[in-house]
Amino acid sequence: MATIFSKIIAGEIPSYKVAEDDKFYAFLDINPLVKGHTLVVPKKEVDYIFDLEDDELAEMHVFAKSVALAIQKAFPCKKVGEAVIGLEVPHAHIHLIPIQNESDMLFSNPKLSLTSDEFSSIAQSINKIWADSKK
Repeated sequence: MATIFSKIIAGEIPSYKVAEDDKFYAFLDINPLVKGHTLVVPKKEVDYIFDLEDDELAEMHVFAKSVALAIQKAFPCKKVGEAVIGLEVPHAHIHLIPIQNESDMLFSNPKLSLTSDEFSSIAQSINKIWADSKK
């Protein structure tokens, strides 16, 4: 059975896409810790990130780096934190979170409640920077 992330990648469930190539898809977390909180997933359905082949894992991190750099330009921050938890959805994914301090990465923090227009604006901002970096 396809995961929710596979359904998002296939366009069966809407998402706020930030970036995409032939192997990976990045979209906004709908329960963000901060504005710009993005998920990076492989299009290949794999439950555990460390079940990816070495070259796939490396490629995923290179893709995530390009997205993180775009996030950092769209949402000025000290760094973009990376977290791999993987318990909530059985599909490998990386959280990219703009942070000012370590406590911004606490998943127990209250989640933001954003409107559809806010999500769209955030996704467009990051996507424009990401796409421009690929030219």
